[in-house]
Amino acid sequence: MKITALTDIHGSYYKALEIIKKEKADVVIIGGDLTNVGSVKEVEAALGQFSSLSKNLFAITGNMDLPQHDELLNRIGISLNGHGLLVDDIGFFGASASPFSPLHTPNEISEETIMKMLKQGYREIKDAKIKIMISHAPPYGSKVDITHSGIHVGSTAVRQFAEDEQLDVIICGHIHESRGQDTLGKTKIINCGQAGRGFYASIEIGNEIKIHNKEFR
Repeated sequence: MKITALTDIHGSYYKALEIIKKEKADVVIIGGDLTNVGSVKEVEAALGQFSSLSKNLFAITGNMDLPQHDELLNRIGISLNGHGLLVDDIGFFGASASPFSPLHTPNEISEETIMKMLKQGYREIKDAKIKIMISHAPPYGSKVDITHSGIHVGSTAVRQFAEDEQLDVIICGHIHESRGQDTLGKTKIINCGQAGRGFYASIEIGNEIKIHNKEFR
């Protein structure tokens, strides 16, 4: 199975669409920050275009999206926020938004709420052969949650859940400057980078799991 994951689109829907067209993946994951506080109408239109290219499109929101965007994802049946969805023997689940921060962006929630959403979604896919978490925020204290100033700003709930369950993959974004990869126990972590600038992730699942940071040119 081939998975294409995009985070931090920030309204650059055409760029995201070109990446999805190029990759022709079995599953497309949108890992939050589709917008810069954009409207529900624009998100619905963008997702309609994305879904025309992928029969398996799943999404969460980020801190620069709105709670109303989560309602839209639920309504059209592609939300992973507190939900788990299966494709063959691979389970996808996740949590939207980011932890509270000094920036006070529109879609910030408590670590307790993030943990609640992760547990809720995980229950629906816990028997899957491969388990993939999608979280807008990276796990705290990793190589992929460091700001330009050198501070770790990821989610403690995401880290704790990953350590407890030893997942296969975590797909995240949020911290643009920490695009890259890390591991936590057996869990492979990939911060996709800013899709609005052409960065994204590709994950290949066969006899082993291969993850790649890529750039659209």
